[in-house]
Amino acid sequence: MSAAWGKCFDPSGTRYGVPTYPWRLAPDGLATRRQLRSRGLRPGGQPIAAQVMRVSRRAGGVRVSYLYRIDRAKPVRPMTSRKWGALALAMLARRTCPKCGVTYSYCLPTSLGMCVLCAYPDEHERK
Repeated sequence: MSAAWGKCFDPSGTRYGVPTYPWRLAPDGLATRRQLRSRGLRPGGQPIAAQVMRVSRRAGGVRVSYLYRIDRAKPVRPMTSRKWGALALAMLARRTCPKCGVTYSYCLPTSLGMCVLCAYPDEHERK
């Protein structure tokens, strides 16, 4: 058993306060939020049942994913017409440049806060 695997294996929860399993070795009946969502479920306010850990060399530390019990999960709430409308307005705001007011067919980069033409006006005038 490697040291990294031993660090991530704590089924009793004495070390981290919650049962901890190595990556892909969690017991059946537990799922992450993303796995629940793919089944049409949500955690529904239940506490974290366990966690999955893995050592990440690229991130330089440990990655943790929380697990929830599938039998306690609730179905996803359906989208209402008001929620669809609010989502459409939010996406419209992400596609509209606040400086020039032009609406693009893609979301503007958040690093610039505006469209590329407004962020770098000198480079586009030279061409």
